[in-house]
Amino acid sequence: MKTNLDKAKEIARLVCDGKGDDTVLLDISELNSWTDYFVITTVTSSAHWQGLYRQVKDYIKENDLEIHLTSKKSPDGDDWNLIDLGVIVVHLMSKPARDFYDLEKLWHAGKVIDFAEQA
Repeated sequence: MKTNLDKAKEIARLVCDGKGDDTVLLDISELNSWTDYFVITTVTSSAHWQGLYRQVKDYIKENDLEIHLTSKKSPDGDDWNLIDLGVIVVHLMSKPARDFYDLEKLWHAGKVIDFAEQA
C-alpha cells in the first residue's frame, strides 16, 4: 500500500516528467496541521498548466485521492493554480508568480524530499 509520501513523490515525478520546471517536494508536516506535502513546479503557459492538471487529475482517480479544492490566483488562471488533495497540495505556478511568492523561502523550515528514486 502506498503511503502519502509515496503518492507525493509520484505526483512530483509526474509533473517533473511533464516538463514542470524546477519541481520541488517539501515535507511541511511538522509546520502545520492542514497538509503534509507541497509539490511546487513552474509551468510555461496556460496549455502547459492544463496538460499537467489533466495528468494530476488522472493520477488522483487512479490512486483513490480526492480534490478538496482547486484555486486560481489570477483571473485568467495562468499565474498560480493550486490543487488541494488534503495531505498533498500541488502548486502549478508561472515563473513570475513563483519568484514573487517564493513558497520555498516562506516554508524554509520544511524538508526538501528527493523524489527522483522510485517509490
